[in-house]
Amino acid sequence: MTDDSPSAAPDSELAPRGFWRSVFVGVREVVIVVGLAMVLSLVVKTFLVQPFHIPSGSMEDTLIKDDRVLVSKLTPGPFDLQRGDIVVFTDPDHWLGEIPETHRTPLQSALVFLGLAPDDSHEHLIKRVIGLPGDHVICCTVSEQLTVNGVAITEPYVKPGDSPAGGRGPFDIVVPAGKVWVMGDHRSDSADSRFHDDGTGAMGSVPIEDIKGKAVLVVWPIDRWAGLSDFGDVFAAVPEPGKAASTGPSVTSSAPGSPPTP
Repeated sequence: MTDDSPSAAPDSELAPRGFWRSVFVGVREVVIVVGLAMVLSLVVKTFLVQPFHIPSGSMEDTLIKDDRVLVSKLTPGPFDLQRGDIVVFTDPDHWLGEIPETHRTPLQSALVFLGLAPDDSHEHLIKRVIGLPGDHVICCTVSEQLTVNGVAITEPYVKPGDSPAGGRGPFDIVVPAGKVWVMGDHRSDSADSRFHDDGTGAMGSVPIEDIKGKAVLVVWPIDRWAGLSDFGDVFAAVPEPGKAASTGPSVTSSAPGSPPTP
């Protein structure tokens, strides 16, 4: 006598079902893993770190054109800005002029959005913080040094062959509350706070709220992989605002040079 119940289906009918079920389970797992990876990448980019593209030579030789840097989103935020930090910020007041349109493929746009590719939107700048809110910054002493709150500083990061003044005129400013004074390491080729100021520090200083983060690492090209020092020791002797010496240093004038790059 034979068993004609439904449970006694031939092996030949069960095999295809088992195969497609395995395929479905495998695809589902891949989709879940990829989705979680994308969410994690987006969270990292939004709250922790984000890569950026260096579009000009205004930070040479610390950074050169087309470097890719990793920027920490924890500064400013959980960690305070410090003098000497290299920061990425959005254009505060048309420093870049007419911003060219960025052409990307849908894949490139997705990678930038997720933080898997550097932001190359041409709407960000990167400079070094020289003055914090309330700081009194003067250029320059007779020995061509900047002073911050009455203390002359020696800047080893300035591009070799360049000077702290960069061939530009003197300035004597106080950084407004909620802003920072920034300068490029390639002083003679950097359209930084000096280039956009009205002589008081109000116009040239960058709002802290515009700062995207602190550059901490060069990640591309591979042969330039290196951490970025904040050179905090350069400013170690600088007192807090309001505690500077009452007598300011003398300044020297410099002839203006060619137009700098952002």
